[in-house]
Amino acid sequence: MQEIAAALPERFERELSWLDFNGRVLGLARERSVPLLERVRFLSIVSSNLDEFFEIRVAGLLQQAESASASAGNGLLEEVLRRAHAQVAEQYRVWREELSPALAAEGVLAREKGELTAAELEGLGDRFDREILPALTPLAVDPAHPFPVLTNKNLYLAVRLAGAKGAPARVAVVPVPRILPRILVLGKEGRGLRFTYLSYVIKAFLGRLFPGLKVLGAWAFRITRNSDLYVDEDEEGNLIEAIEEEIHRLRKGAVVRLEISGDAPEDLVAWLRAALDLPAEGVFRIDGPVNLLRLGALIDAVARPDLVYPPLQPSVPAGMGEGDNLFARIGRGDVLLHHPYESFSPVVDFIRQAARDPEVVSIKLTLYRTSGDSPVVEALKAAAEAGKQVTALIELRARFDELNNIAWARQLEESGAHVVYGLVGYKTHCKACLVVRREKGGVLRRYAHLGTGNYNPRTAKVYTDLSLFTADPELTADVGLLFNVLTGNLSSPSFRHALVAPFDLQRRMVELIDAEAAAARAGRPSGVFAKVNSLVDPSVIDALQRASQAGVPIELVVRGICCLVPGVPGRSETIRVRSVLGRFLEHSRIFRFLNHGGEPLVYLGSADWMQRNFVRRVECVFPVRDPSLRRRVESEVIAAYLGRLGDATFLGPDGAHVPAAPEGRDAPGVQDAFLALAAKPAAADKRAKFRPRKAGR
Repeated sequence: MQEIAAALPERFERELSWLDFNGRVLGLARERSVPLLERVRFLSIVSSNLDEFFEIRVAGLLQQAESASASAGNGLLEEVLRRAHAQVAEQYRVWREELSPALAAEGVLAREKGELTAAELEGLGDRFDREILPALTPLAVDPAHPFPVLTNKNLYLAVRLAGAKGAPARVAVVPVPRILPRILVLGKEGRGLRFTYLSYVIKAFLGRLFPGLKVLGAWAFRITRNSDLYVDEDEEGNLIEAIEEEIHRLRKGAVVRLEISGDAPEDLVAWLRAALDLPAEGVFRIDGPVNLLRLGALIDAVARPDLVYPPLQPSVPAGMGEGDNLFARIGRGDVLLHHPYESFSPVVDFIRQAARDPEVVSIKLTLYRTSGDSPVVEALKAAAEAGKQVTALIELRARFDELNNIAWARQLEESGAHVVYGLVGYKTHCKACLVVRREKGGVLRRYAHLGTGNYNPRTAKVYTDLSLFTADPELTADVGLLFNVLTGNLSSPSFRHALVAPFDLQRRMVELIDAEAAAARAGRPSGVFAKVNSLVDPSVIDALQRASQAGVPIELVVRGICCLVPGVPGRSETIRVRSVLGRFLEHSRIFRFLNHGGEPLVYLGSADWMQRNFVRRVECVFPVRDPSLRRRVESEVIAAYLGRLGDATFLGPDGAHVPAAPEGRDAPGVQDAFLALAAKPAAADKRAKFRPRKAGR
């Protein structure tokens, strides 16, 4: 047994685990039980994921490799790039050999290079002149015109032009504006359509952009830059201005990847590499259209309900509808919502009602990510304009949403809201809203919403999250303290029920796991269940292994990165790790500790088990204190994750994921169970019943 354990790694590498996760997303694009256009969507998500992976993780590895002290890390970088190349090759194989033929069988035909008919070319020529040519600007590259600064993730064409007699060929770069659609519909026939790619159309008519010159060839390409923000908050100055300056600087960040048409000449690729200062391993030759992310546009263009998931009509619990008095309902007992199966509308309505209610004194809310037309922000602006005290904790460094959040911050300030940016050195990632309302007799009462997901109505339709509404005096007092910490920079807060990073979350999580280990050693019932997006933190991994060695049954649902090696004899043999991937993005974080066989402890929250969540972010993990709601989480939510295996895979000690059910996705899945439950209004009404909160609870 010791020999087996010694042969297995102590930890899985974070970057390799992430690539494995993206490979499972790619697996959904291959899965025949998934509706065809949804498979196309998953294929496009693979590209989006890889973009961020290169912008952040690969960029970090490259920086480490450049430092003399990190030479030992080059092996990991080489393995990451090797696997990334293999994943991209498989992604394009799936498109060419599986999805494109399957779409053709449904009448959705992709016209590849050289397949456009004369009639199609004639129509495209007119369209090119009207809608495309005026937006194109050729950039010559010669002694008088230096190589241009290329925008991160934008599409370009490298064009080779014949020179004057006896002169070598010249090269120009043509940026393709993002506003132009990358998928062009050629025509519709019945339930099908024909389409082609913008880059192919531009190449077909490039001569019109270079009159009098001979186009020898053109090849689409795209670069990815290091996009990690490096803002020194300790320096004096305006944080907004510092972030805007840093975002501007990122436009010239180091290039970490070049994607280019596979038939591009080697000397042209070498020229681009030299201009971009990119090693050969960073070049990805593409056998197909560059950037499959844009294939997502096909879903709306095809408009075939039979080729996508059936629409979800989320339920709304009794007493939580738009016309209901939400404060009266929450005041009588806690309410738990499970999104997207239950509507996110009550969350928005809670803030809207607070903005309109003349008895509401103040509204405080954390904002990490939200939609572009956010009704939450509009409600906060209306509340501030109505004279209520509105405090918005806006996280300016929410990755890739920085500029959006800066715009929201300025709008809220103009409306009279007080906008703050949390604690210096920490991202505000917790999801909390606190409303203070004047009630009978002039008594001020707190109402709170706590969640596992963002205040974003759009992502709430596709992310699985949990929301808790409460007027519990003890828990809302913790929420009030949390906001005081964020606005007043309190250094040593003491929370009664909530677990809050960076103060006590990591320590308390380890203590709760260790308590289960102590119970197991004493012969008492024990058990740990945790559902997170990522498991990386060494202190938690060590605690889980200690608990496993004590005999604690441990069930982990880890969507993405998992550095813990499960099932190792003598180290982690009682730990089982599964990943659930399906129609909705698993986003909720749920923790249950058996608590010595007493009433189990159930927590929800915003934090993954990662060092960044414990020490570099403000996170809030909160208890489900109402016994009926705690039982609901256990019997309805946790039980489904443990019992429904169709959309789950188990992680083995060798790092491979295998289907959790022998029949794979033909078996009932956990998301199927939640969808079935959402389709039963009677069940929603039953869950909405409550018991009045007992005094002092």
